[in-house]
Amino acid sequence: MIAPIRSSLLLLAVGGLALAFTLAWQHWTRPAIVDAEHRLLARRFLAVLPAQSYDNRPLDSALPLPAEQPLHSTILAAYRATQGTLPTAIVLVSQVQGYAGPIKLSIAIDAEGRLIGTRVIEQQESPGLGAQIADPQSGWLAQFAKHGLGDRWALRRDQGDFDQLAGATVTSRAVIDAQQEALRYFDQHRSELLGAPGHE
Repeated sequence: MIAPIRSSLLLLAVGGLALAFTLAWQHWTRPAIVDAEHRLLARRFLAVLPAQSYDNRPLDSALPLPAEQPLHSTILAAYRATQGTLPTAIVLVSQVQGYAGPIKLSIAIDAEGRLIGTRVIEQQESPGLGAQIADPQSGWLAQFAKHGLGDRWALRRDQGDFDQLAGATVTSRAVIDAQQEALRYFDQHRSELLGAPGHE
């Protein structure tokens, strides 16, 4: 009778030690995991910003979003980049419906309301066609840099200022709409996003 009790106690002791070790290991490695996750998010969401254009950690505090949303896209998050105490850019995370599914974009707008750049975070478009929006080699997204709300945000075939991706008209129009609506959203909520007095 004593032997089974000893075995049970030994099993409990080993299990307790294993659990304690696991919890201690998680506690010890958690900061490194959180830091790695933060760096990964920063690479994805902030790659659209020139590194020398800000010195804060924009992702540490998402900005509160005004309630109204654009017509064709959805603003999911907003982050403020600053240099010292001055806001230098707003990064809007936008989602728009593409040809094959939702397209999630990181859109950076400078304090004057001009587009710094756009990067694709997630997309499900057709390989070789709409999926080229996520390919830096295609260079298609580069044409939008430095454009503002006053430009003609449409394809050239629709009397606009921009080229389309070959064979991907729906995708091209969706991304153009999302960028124009992000610029309009910024323009409508400039003081809240930039942190003007009275909105902090």
